[in-house]
Amino acid sequence: MVLSAPVPVSDGGRAKISSSPQDVSSFEFGKSPATRTETEMSKQMSAWGRDKNRGEYKPLTHVVLTTHPRRPSPYNVVWGAPTAQERGPVIATITQPKNRNVIGTHNGSYSVYRSIAVAAGKMDPYFRPDLHNTAPPVLIPPSPSWFDPDKIVSMDPWGHLVLDGFEDLLSKEVDVRPTIAITKAHIQMLELVEAIDKGRLVADGKILNKDGSCVVTKAAIEHVWHLPGVAKRFGVSEASLRRCMFEQTGGMFPELVTRSDMNVFLPPIGGQTVYVFGPVEYCRDPSKKCTVRVHDECNGSDVFGSDICTCRPYLVHGIEECVRTAQEGGVGVIVYFRKEGRSLGEVTKFLVYNARKRQEGGDRAETYFHRTACVAGVEDMRFQELMPDSLHWLGITKIDDLISMSDMKYNAIVDSGIEVRNRVAIPDEMIPADAHVEIDAKMYAGEEKSPPLFPTLLIHLGS
Repeated sequence: MVLSAPVPVSDGGRAKISSSPQDVSSFEFGKSPATRTETEMSKQMSAWGRDKNRGEYKPLTHVVLTTHPRRPSPYNVVWGAPTAQERGPVIATITQPKNRNVIGTHNGSYSVYRSIAVAAGKMDPYFRPDLHNTAPPVLIPPSPSWFDPDKIVSMDPWGHLVLDGFEDLLSKEVDVRPTIAITKAHIQMLELVEAIDKGRLVADGKILNKDGSCVVTKAAIEHVWHLPGVAKRFGVSEASLRRCMFEQTGGMFPELVTRSDMNVFLPPIGGQTVYVFGPVEYCRDPSKKCTVRVHDECNGSDVFGSDICTCRPYLVHGIEECVRTAQEGGVGVIVYFRKEGRSLGEVTKFLVYNARKRQEGGDRAETYFHRTACVAGVEDMRFQELMPDSLHWLGITKIDDLISMSDMKYNAIVDSGIEVRNRVAIPDEMIPADAHVEIDAKMYAGEEKSPPLFPTLLIHLGS
């Protein structure tokens, strides 16, 4: 069955705080769930951060290692199945250990903060969210790519349809949670006011307001990796992938090497956010013009305006083009990945900055990536092979304007089966003076195409 627009489920089907003894229960600041009143539970939920309401974490159950199954989960995951029910739920919650059918848990790297909240006595370890009124305000229905196990391997395409797709399980109090959340919003960047003032953009009151704010639909997406598909995407064996992830995380997830019955992994890393300018349904309509910018996080530039790279200028340029396309009757999409410092992290990134600036001859294009490799052991760890998945989730089959000259991004998108008709570079006047070394280095190394009006010195990684 193809799902209709997601709707909130009835009160009986909503996820809520469990008061069922079999759900493991019992931290509750000295009382078991069976004896707690609604008022007491409400008080605990609102007591976040209040020292006077703290309670010591006193689990009633012993530690249960998950390296070997005592019995398999009753819920299977059949990746690429044609319906949510046939695919099965992704159960990464810890409230019902016997139902868990994946490795890892929700919230990515933030799950560590949740453990601190529990240890500090500020959060019920078996808390379950009330999902009433959390359904998406717009419909992103199944696309053919959802049913191809090779097209989407790094996210759960059904992750925003939990209330509708697994209503029967929720009514039985199975703790299934969304891995995608969609909402409507306004975003605002000062550069868009400048674009209006200089005549590059026109405020229409629909897509772009006079104050520079844009009307968007945005979706937050957690990583949900289908390990066989991820391994295939990188051309390695699943066994090698599992072992390397186990070893390189310091043995954080032993199930990677001991639980072959689990083939889905929620890694503790930052996710991605998709911003859609214009009607979301236009993403699935190849007759509509589609402009896309895939952007990898750069906190220093994107947030604080550092001028050593082109990240924020390229992001602004991408947003301007998305606004323009939406105003012309098409759709614009920004996909923002949490891959700080080419997925090397900010500590490594800043060390590289110092090495580049202090080397003999100063910062220069021909040694740009060499200095990165000297510090990090690799030039780039973003590996764009997984990047196209969210485009397929949206139903995109054709991109008219890709706001990027990166060969890595272009090749990943095209190799995944999405047509790219045109590649758009950042205008030279938008490049900060200190960022020309980065642009030149990328082109010098051969990983980024030189636009017709750019110096021909240049080409590499990720603009």
